[in-house]
Amino acid sequence: MYCRVCNQKTSEIFSHQVLEKYKVKYFLCEGCGLLQTEKPYWRDEAYSEAIAIVDTGLVARNINISNRLTPLLFLMFGTSGRYLDVAGGTGLLTRLMRDIGFDYYWNDQYCENVHAKGFEYSDFPGSCFAVTAFEVLEHLEQPESFIISALDLAQTDTFIFSTDLYTGKPPIPGKWWYYSFETGQHISFYQLRTLKFIARKLEMSLYSFNNFHMFTKQHFSRRKFQLCIGRLGKLISLIIQRRINSRTMADHKMMLRETYNSEKNLL
Repeated sequence: MYCRVCNQKTSEIFSHQVLEKYKVKYFLCEGCGLLQTEKPYWRDEAYSEAIAIVDTGLVARNINISNRLTPLLFLMFGTSGRYLDVAGGTGLLTRLMRDIGFDYYWNDQYCENVHAKGFEYSDFPGSCFAVTAFEVLEHLEQPESFIISALDLAQTDTFIFSTDLYTGKPPIPGKWWYYSFETGQHISFYQLRTLKFIARKLEMSLYSFNNFHMFTKQHFSRRKFQLCIGRLGKLISLIIQRRINSRTMADHKMMLRETYNSEKNLL
């Protein structure tokens, strides 16, 4: 096996049962620290449903992400520009960010847009300030290609994402829930040095705090990044939300107009 990030040879570390039926090998790259599965031949079965039934934290996670994104985006860019959430799932985060006041759009090739209908992304009228992708990189065989494609799609130089990192040796199976053996959907696991390698390759700066990360060519204070993502982030988010206008009602009126015009054209 060669590393999916730096293309160096990897060594088998352990094997474990995935989806309660497949004995899957896990390989470590000593170069960049990526831990990866063998080629995921079980993926079609793992993604028989785009959202795993065991993902009971989906709603709480998206609310938490919106509270951390709000101060970060507000301090970096303000609210005048557009943002794109790729691999956006049901559109919950897009809807939450629009309700707060950001001009957010959705994109996902594999999941139905339930919560942000009418706000599917297109390249009109221009580029985005940032593209986000939460709980995605651990699902990917080719993370670098995905990041580049997302940046190109949004016409931006800022990629904000989340993934849990491990330090030192790979965690013992059964001691780290993030392996997600039951679903078979997580196939790539990162260390901080893995993300640093990707950032250097993309000629971007890396900002990282806990499980929240950003590749960007923009200059931003690392202290402010940690402040936005840390414990005070939710409080800062609430303060900012009082200063900006929610798009909830404006979106409602726009969807009413579009529905009326569509029905009128059918007559």
